[in-house]
Amino acid sequence: MANVFILDNGAYTIKAGFSNQNEPRVMPNAIMKAKSERRRPFIGDQVEECRDASGLFYILPHQKGYLVNWDVQKTVWDYLFGKDVFNVNHSNTTMIVTEPYFNFTSTQEALSEIFFEEYDVDALLRINAGDLSVHKYHRDRPREFCCLLVESGFSFTHIVPYIQGKKQKYAILRIDVGGKVMTNHLKEVISYRQLNVMDETYVINQVKEDACFTAYDFNECMKIARKSKEHNTILRDYVLPDFTTIKRGYVRSREESTGKATAGEQLIRLNNERFAIPELLFTPSDVGIQEMGISEAIVHSINKCPEETRPHLFRNILLTGGNCNFEGFKERVFKDVRSMSPTEFEVNVTLAKGPTTYNWRGGAAISRSAHFPEMLVTKREWEEDGFTVCQERFSV
Repeated sequence: MANVFILDNGAYTIKAGFSNQNEPRVMPNAIMKAKSERRRPFIGDQVEECRDASGLFYILPHQKGYLVNWDVQKTVWDYLFGKDVFNVNHSNTTMIVTEPYFNFTSTQEALSEIFFEEYDVDALLRINAGDLSVHKYHRDRPREFCCLLVESGFSFTHIVPYIQGKKQKYAILRIDVGGKVMTNHLKEVISYRQLNVMDETYVINQVKEDACFTAYDFNECMKIARKSKEHNTILRDYVLPDFTTIKRGYVRSREESTGKATAGEQLIRLNNERFAIPELLFTPSDVGIQEMGISEAIVHSINKCPEETRPHLFRNILLTGGNCNFEGFKERVFKDVRSMSPTEFEVNVTLAKGPTTYNWRGGAAISRSAHFPEMLVTKREWEEDGFTVCQERFSV
């Protein structure tokens, strides 16, 4: 088998690397421009070389989870495959590329064509990222034959039941809340209450990652957040980066969160925002999105599946995607689903180890499986049958 390269092509980050690596390289799937260095675009992880990332402007290849800007995407891929990063020899490489659920046929065709015609890969597997996660889950738990995948990423949160390794398309649910909605809402809240940060997507995304957590009991957390300073265990100061001495902002400890800035520091006071932002995943109606939250959608999706599979699905709920990194996320999902599910069913929620890169590691596992060669479309097959063979093999 030729070298296998796994490209988990997320809407916000790319997770990429050869299958023999332990961990993928994670980088933004975007071209960024900074006010401080107007002439130079930063591609992917080149943003780490940016001296001042305030007011960073993103040019994203994806919109609402789907690939729409091919020029930007191709620029990011060229950088990724180039000699400065992975130095991929395409003609000797098998490529695993992820795509969103219910991807457009025109996008699938263009994707296949780019990899075979422009990158000249040896063989291709185009697959949903969730399929890779579930493959890994079943490898780790071979006795289980069902899995309910919760994949919460940048654009969407998908709830996908898998029965004997096959996704049940009729029961897939999509919630239009992901990392992007949460970051944008946090920008609005901070701008309204304290400081105009509407242009600071990069910085406020870091604030979200560093300071936010999932409330086990939302109303209880609200009671704590209303208390005076000495009794409020949630209130924290976040020190913003100045990009000279402080490259990345950080949360002050409870004792140090006095609300007073030392010389040259700029603070944001975070109170109920810390848990109200991740709460959007559980109650999207808080920002006017009239959809079910994650926990309700899990139960609804399972109830769409055949009755005999439901106990197995409740017992095998798998959480993946960047939003699952919020502290307390797994516990909240378990509490909610347990309260909504039949008492005779066992409920078990597994948080993927490294939720952001779990899909990629699933790709590495699938590349070592016995049936992997049968899943691929080779360059020769592409030249003989074109996109037709891709449709037949990939659209399972």
